[in-house]
Amino acid sequence: MGEKVYGYHAIEEALKKAGMGSTLYVQRQGGERIEYLVREAKLTGKVAVKKLSRDELARMMPGVDVRGAILDLGGPRRGASRLIEKSVEEFCDSLGEDDEALVLILDGITDPHNLGAILRSADQFGVNLVLIPERRSVQANETVVKVSSGAAQYVPLSVVTNLSREIKTLKDNGFWIYGADMAGEDSYNTKFPKRTAIVMGSEGDGISQLVRKNCDYIISIPMRGHIDSLNVSVAAGILLYEFRRPR
Repeated sequence: MGEKVYGYHAIEEALKKAGMGSTLYVQRQGGERIEYLVREAKLTGKVAVKKLSRDELARMMPGVDVRGAILDLGGPRRGASRLIEKSVEEFCDSLGEDDEALVLILDGITDPHNLGAILRSADQFGVNLVLIPERRSVQANETVVKVSSGAAQYVPLSVVTNLSREIKTLKDNGFWIYGADMAGEDSYNTKFPKRTAIVMGSEGDGISQLVRKNCDYIISIPMRGHIDSLNVSVAAGILLYEFRRPR
């Protein structure tokens, strides 16, 4: 077994990049949406299709509601298969002198549902690169791909060992670093430069002190509600929109 993808939209997107050795497992008499996935798999000419009973399918991913279909992309590898992986140095080298770019830095996101939702927003708002630390952070696993509705397979990811070091690389290449924190300046009045990196902290503790010291600015989203903060995936979507809004 290789990396497995579940969820209708995530499978639909993954089929576009699936290679030889991939297999689509579907529940017999799975309905119109499942039959559509079967047709798409056969059209690739690369993906085998196997029909299983409901119990057989459930045993492939115990405790997960796969909704009648699992795509096995074949071939073991770390993290979610067929994702776009790129180092920060490679990314910076690919930029032209006057190119605009938006980077999202995730400092310790531990909930796969949050990461999946963030990657969906990152795809919609044209984020050019997402940085995820190798330790103390959820990685782009099957749940992340599913929650992102397949968007995780379109957003370039860089899994790094040292966020502060990579932030310095970004700064050396013309990026300004904006950390999100409730005590920061009003994001509505922020004029983001053409090369911007936005840092989102962990669900509980926010941005780590070391990463915070490397930020050029600290910004916040003004709120009028009764609770003290937004979910990190919602906050990320708002700040990404704020970068794109004047453009």
